[in-house]
Amino acid sequence: MASFLISDQIKDLELADIFPPRDLSSLGLDPSRLRVLLATGDIIPARYTDVVIRSRKDDFSYPFAATRDLLASADLAVVNLEAPLIKRCPYYSSRSQFCGRPGFAEALKLSGVDVVTLENNHITNYGRVGVAETIKHLEAAHIAWVDRRKPAFCDVRGLKFGFLAFNGVGEAINRPKMVAQIQALRRHAEILVVAFHWGAEYVRLPQAAPGISPDNPIEIAHLAVDAGADLIIGNHPHQVQAVEIYKGKFIAYAHGNFIFDQMWSYGTRVGVLGRYIFYERILVKVEFLPVLIENYAQPVPLNGKEAETVLDQMKLASEQLARQLASDHPAAGRSSPRSESK
Repeated sequence: MASFLISDQIKDLELADIFPPRDLSSLGLDPSRLRVLLATGDIIPARYTDVVIRSRKDDFSYPFAATRDLLASADLAVVNLEAPLIKRCPYYSSRSQFCGRPGFAEALKLSGVDVVTLENNHITNYGRVGVAETIKHLEAAHIAWVDRRKPAFCDVRGLKFGFLAFNGVGEAINRPKMVAQIQALRRHAEILVVAFHWGAEYVRLPQAAPGISPDNPIEIAHLAVDAGADLIIGNHPHQVQAVEIYKGKFIAYAHGNFIFDQMWSYGTRVGVLGRYIFYERILVKVEFLPVLIENYAQPVPLNGKEAETVLDQMKLASEQLARQLASDHPAAGRSSPRSESK
């Protein structure tokens, strides 16, 4: 019989294992014990994205055409839906009151999406009635949804993933309630994933935006990890941002845009798909797959030099963040993550 490593024998991930991603082929891992979670950047099936869908005779699958195989290849795919899905969504080519239409929920499911987070600054653009209708359409498509109050659980070949989500745009995150929610969920999930909508827009390093996003994402992420989160996935800045490893747990501060109509700059057209590979409960590999939005609606995978440039910029930003944190908090993150596992 083949001899495989147990999870405690695997070296902890470091930034050097992300850029470029760690090669698992030499580690002697049991392939049957690997689980892949994929997370995307922001999704807004509204405004010009909806205009494009309408122009193609309501082809809701069009935004996913170039990335469907990547989404479907993961054991779990999680996205942030930043607009309600309502039957009476009017035709919008501009403005900031977003909505998509119910057909988008089925397109999410057919593209391999398993979990949708509903914590952001646009999901309530049509009030609680709009949110309730969105939930109805997601449930009809058999897609799990999650917010700050309602967790979601997914079993992947016997390993239980738990999900929570919080919004820090247009409001401050209630830190005691967030900690309590994470601690409560920790007891019921073997891998706990927490999604955040947070921070300043159009910057590469996570930071607060006074008057808009009052919380510092770094503080919130560290607090979430201290409370028991295993993986932090962030969005909202519309820019691919730095990543961090804190006490052995991985933090992706922003994945950029995924399905979005911000065609006005290259930076807002770029996003990354995060592939998070777990060996039992241990995160053993992180890989980022760059995409570029075309035609206001469809992310297309980048390859070659263009993809390398996106990843190089991510690496530089991550190294800059690491230096900043080391300067501000010299002792941060030095404790052993394995000894602190909950």
